[in-house]
Amino acid sequence: MDYQTITLNIADNIAIVQLDRPDVMNALNGQMRAEITDAMTEAGRKARVVVITGAGRAFCSGQDLSDRGTIANPDLERTLRDEYLPMLRAIVDCPVPTISAVNGPAAGAGANLALAADVVIATESAYFLQAFSRIGLIPDAGGTWTMPRNMGLAKAMGAALFADKISAKQADEWGLIWEHVADADFATTWQARAAHLANGPTLTYGKIKEVIRASWDNTLESQLNAEGKAQGACGQSRDFQEGVIAFIEKRAPHFEGR
Repeated sequence: MDYQTITLNIADNIAIVQLDRPDVMNALNGQMRAEITDAMTEAGRKARVVVITGAGRAFCSGQDLSDRGTIANPDLERTLRDEYLPMLRAIVDCPVPTISAVNGPAAGAGANLALAADVVIATESAYFLQAFSRIGLIPDAGGTWTMPRNMGLAKAMGAALFADKISAKQADEWGLIWEHVADADFATTWQARAAHLANGPTLTYGKIKEVIRASWDNTLESQLNAEGKAQGACGQSRDFQEGVIAFIEKRAPHFEGR
């Protein structure tokens, strides 16, 4: 696909998907959603970690309300089913680790796009905003699923009802994201995190994603069984053998990845 609203760069096993509509704070329109879906699929095949970030001063301001049909023919159920769901599934089901590097404001569907990644790293001046109720909508793009699981029912309910900004520091303290870092350290931090994952045991990371995400629907017994199957597969991998040998030899392991 010839991307017009995003950029995709892959180097050193790291794929960077950058939302690239800075004039509208990277607001999501139909074309961008399709391009993100395609880019995530391509990146998952070619890289060992995928980073999603924004161009300019924002990560993503959410749905582009000026997008054709948003107001004139607001079939939001269709849009969520046919456009948002494939995009979010491409992120959640990506076979390699995903990082949202939140470089600025993340609002509405943009906030929940960020939260769909495995790890969220935000710059200190960024914020998250469930702005939906301000225009008579409920949080969507997975927000009603992600928020209560990450930061608890009380905080999720308040965020949805009041539509207050949640600073990067608050998001970190409440467990909504992995970490927030000083603006001056933001780029080097997420780049180092991405490099760490790109050089790690990719098969193992895929199994971690699979088993942890499945835990919400499992009993303890079924989760233990899932752990056993995943651990059995990891135990047969060359990466496990390399990890043990490197530990014994007191050196850094050299994982093959896939």
